[in-house]
Amino acid sequence: MAPMEKGFSWSNIAVGATMNMFEVTTLGQPLEVLKTQMAANRKQTMGQAFNNVWARGGVKGFYQGLIPWAWIEASTKGAVLIFTSAEIEKYMTKSFGVSTATAGMLGGIGGGVAQAYATMGFCTCMKTVEITRHKQMETGAAPESTFKVFADIYKREGLAGINKGVNAVALRQATNWGSRFGFARLAESSLRKAKGIKEGDKLGAMDKILASTIGGALATWNQPIEVVRVEMQSAIKSQDPTRPAKKTVLNTLSYIYKTNGIKGLYRGVAPRIGLGAWQTICMVSFADYVKAL
Repeated sequence: MAPMEKGFSWSNIAVGATMNMFEVTTLGQPLEVLKTQMAANRKQTMGQAFNNVWARGGVKGFYQGLIPWAWIEASTKGAVLIFTSAEIEKYMTKSFGVSTATAGMLGGIGGGVAQAYATMGFCTCMKTVEITRHKQMETGAAPESTFKVFADIYKREGLAGINKGVNAVALRQATNWGSRFGFARLAESSLRKAKGIKEGDKLGAMDKILASTIGGALATWNQPIEVVRVEMQSAIKSQDPTRPAKKTVLNTLSYIYKTNGIKGLYRGVAPRIGLGAWQTICMVSFADYVKAL
């Protein structure tokens, strides 16, 4: 971990924004698009989902929603996440003497909830609309622009519509980053013990990456929450009369389970493991080094 300082570490705002922009612009958005495609179209295999995304424009299809929504989301949520989680980790270890794994988990939960309600409800809604609206192409109709969809949602439902699914996003982010930071810090502690490195001493770069990969992969246990979030924000128009007209986390979860079973709740988990690992490497391992600098 980065050295403990007195007062707020305001530089972590810039660190978080920079690292999250790097994450999403490299591997993050392609994995996000593939994961969302599978979660929204729960009968598709990974191969079918890949082909559908590729048909939208080759490599460009995997970067749908990057500009402006993913960049807006990344720059804001990364800043909120790293600043909040770092302050909570610092406070918990200094004031209460808790373990680094527990402090990491609490920091991740706090940072995840803060970023969800501060910026992510709006941005994840528009990213999901951008990815799922192309379903209309299968019927021969030209998809509406994302900005038109945004204007229609705002006109029809106001801010509540734009932030549709924000509670599911908050639940996802709390469990996401609580698990990622917690598991990553626990893995770091385990590696230190195995190698005889004192707590607080620096780990090698490969050990940090390994710990973050473990943390990111284990954090995908909450995939049902992500599938629920995608369904709540999806622009796909369904003729299924059993699909909830007014979606909540619980009735959407029930609908997915009834129509697609337990497998439906875990659609897209494979690309999400890769996404979770890459996000944790960027936002935990790489961010620790940048914070230290």
